[in-house]
Amino acid sequence: MHKKHKEVTVSLRLGDEVPDFTQESTEGPISFHDWMGDSWTVLFSHPADFTPVCTTELGMLASLKPEFDKRNVKVIGLSVDPKDSHEKWAKDIAETQGSELNFPLLADADRKVAELYDMIHPGADATTTVRSVFVIDPKKKLRLTLTYPAPTGRNFDELLRVIDSLQLTDNEKVATPANWKDGDDVVILPSISNEDADKLFPKGYKELKPYLRMTPQPNK
Repeated sequence: MHKKHKEVTVSLRLGDEVPDFTQESTEGPISFHDWMGDSWTVLFSHPADFTPVCTTELGMLASLKPEFDKRNVKVIGLSVDPKDSHEKWAKDIAETQGSELNFPLLADADRKVAELYDMIHPGADATTTVRSVFVIDPKKKLRLTLTYPAPTGRNFDELLRVIDSLQLTDNEKVATPANWKDGDDVVILPSISNEDADKLFPKGYKELKPYLRMTPQPNK
């Protein structure tokens, strides 16, 4: 009698170095780590080509690409369909959304990248990817993951907001409170003493509790 072994999938965790890969795309073969260079990167997947929600998402992201460029963020999509399908779909995106595809779309027909990044969730769909989002920093470290079900389109303004927070908190000794957006007050890290806070935050701060001190955003 042969025993059946359950297949174990190891999910990526925050702080992990993301796996490298080489895969075909609408802009030719991409070696992921080389392509990223020293930029931040957003890698996101789509369930399939020629689907309505995905079409709106790609059009929205194409229109927002200047905002990602301002933040030194490269964007790259993925679908488990071949390159020629992507190229035909790109015409529909331009026609219906008013924005032409201006970033690469990985043609992951062999599901190599989808499996490497655990983008296929059998409980949701056995063959296609869910709406996964991975935000990766210039050191190739995973900083954010989001997973949406297939019927729900993503909010790319929220993705920009999170990237603003990540980049700010990497450079300043602060955290961002609930519903924060660029320009709002921020939280001084609890590990910073009041004495050090006086020097680090010349705009001053308001102490609501010893562990909760609000200060104007330092880089504004």
